[in-house]
Amino acid sequence: MKMIRAILRPETADSVADSLSEAGFPSITKINAFGRGKQKGITVGNIHYDELPKIQLMLVVEDADVEKVMKIIQYKSYTGNMGDGKVFVSPVERAFTVRTGSETL
Repeated sequence: MKMIRAILRPETADSVADSLSEAGFPSITKINAFGRGKQKGITVGNIHYDELPKIQLMLVVEDADVEKVMKIIQYKSYTGNMGDGKVFVSPVERAFTVRTGSETL
């Protein structure tokens, strides 16, 4: 199992989440976030915005589904501009349900 964390532009997050759900990946967590990438924010006129609003999407998928999920995220979040986002993939060693205490992997 892998955990996928995608930090995306807010305007693309709903499209990504909807597409993931349609592709069979309905379980997702959305988190409002603020941050910046290599560009260190943006400057508009005389105002510098150091941290920009982002949405973090998190989901856990089978190893075999990682590439499919990555393609959906990239296709639906791509604008071609700086700040489109970043995706991280990490191994999941264990998971359990809080209510029942049962392992889910």
